[in-house]
Amino acid sequence: MAAILIVDDDPQLRQSFEKLLSQEGHSVKTAPSGEAGLAVARSAELDLLIMDVCLPGMSGLETFQAIRRFEPRLPVIIMTAFGTTETAIEATKMGAFDYVLKPFNIPEILVLIDQAIEAGRFMRSRVELDVIPEAASKEAIVGRSKAMQEVYKAIGRVASTDATVLIRGESGTGKELVARAIYQHSQRADKPFLVINCVAIPETLLESELFGYEKGAFTGAVNRRVGRIEQANGGTVLLDEIGDMPFSIQAKILRLLQEKSIERLGGREPIPVDVRIIAATNRDLEASLAEGKFREDLYYRLKVVTLWLPPLRERPEDLALLAEYFLMRYAREMEIDNPGMADTARGVLQGYSWPGNVRELANAVQKSLIFSRGCPIAAEDFSKAIGSGASLRGTEDEFSDETIRQWLLRVLLSEGEGNAFDSIMDRLAGLLIGEALNLTGGNRTRAARLLGLSRPTLLSKIEKYRLKAGAPLSGETP
Repeated sequence: MAAILIVDDDPQLRQSFEKLLSQEGHSVKTAPSGEAGLAVARSAELDLLIMDVCLPGMSGLETFQAIRRFEPRLPVIIMTAFGTTETAIEATKMGAFDYVLKPFNIPEILVLIDQAIEAGRFMRSRVELDVIPEAASKEAIVGRSKAMQEVYKAIGRVASTDATVLIRGESGTGKELVARAIYQHSQRADKPFLVINCVAIPETLLESELFGYEKGAFTGAVNRRVGRIEQANGGTVLLDEIGDMPFSIQAKILRLLQEKSIERLGGREPIPVDVRIIAATNRDLEASLAEGKFREDLYYRLKVVTLWLPPLRERPEDLALLAEYFLMRYAREMEIDNPGMADTARGVLQGYSWPGNVRELANAVQKSLIFSRGCPIAAEDFSKAIGSGASLRGTEDEFSDETIRQWLLRVLLSEGEGNAFDSIMDRLAGLLIGEALNLTGGNRTRAARLLGLSRPTLLSKIEKYRLKAGAPLSGETP
């Protein structure tokens, strides 16, 4: 749930927004003028401001500038009619998260609102480094091993500079947390921080999402649109999964790094932008270079500073510390007593390779806590939590395939004729979406990104499979 302020002089619009966002689980405040909105912003802790450009008395831009002076990290969405689009674009250049045109497309604005709330959380949730579990917040990088000490030193050295940083490591090692820590310790910490996942956005949309477009650039481009890079002017952009960025777009990122400028789609004039680029990938970029899938000149531009995150199997001394941290964190979130961990459970931690790294460990601890029923986490709790995933991964392809084949055979025999394919696909889709919701704590926007779906598509499938956050589809599983 987020605290959202709506500032608009139209009482019907305020009422509609309040009803819509309340149904989404948010806490909504409204104000009819810039002066009233400014007063609310000063007195309340907000997660998002949605504001019209044209307001009686103090204008939308004046209100925006006044609020930015004392809440520079508060994401702001500007509302505008067609006649004031240029004003909204100016507000975006000044630091507004984005702008929307009236009348609204409700699914699209809900997606934008989720994105803005998440961006605000990224900017304002402090990432703590090298802390003990008892003192750690929800956002922390935990580890005392020599490898992690080197990571902390690297963050400290690079944060105060404007150097481009390439963060490398396997999936689940915490690359996004490290990027946020660099941003939060930098001189741009009071400026925007945007995360762009290069694989979550379809290739056909990624270029316009990054760089924006001019009116008439393509069919449907009825107005100029500012891209995410331009929105983050003065701040920091994390290009996540850059190893999967389409080759055709890499040249434009290279130009951004070399010339500090971009061009919108359909534009002819370079637009100067001042952003710091942090990139992250779990790909073998050297192999991509050899295969001609990644530009060599971009590769060398990105790796001004390279920061490697060690996989969990290379820092086994951190396993117990991390498990204790997640145990305390999830116990707080679930509002239950922390049952602690039996000594036998630590042996299971050390005996497993954790191919999913910290993300997999967190998931295993959460599952163990749910099913421990208040007793100390035992070896069998961890074994059960990682057992199903381990059996599907397996150590040999034949074992994994055979497990799946046996399950498919049981389903085929039970379904009879005509329904097997749809039934199996629905079960798998429901399980996959349920696990994505569980992994993201019910955050539908993040789950959609993880699955590579649009948010409206995810919402329709959640309704189809009658899913709830953290509650995968019931039924027989592999």
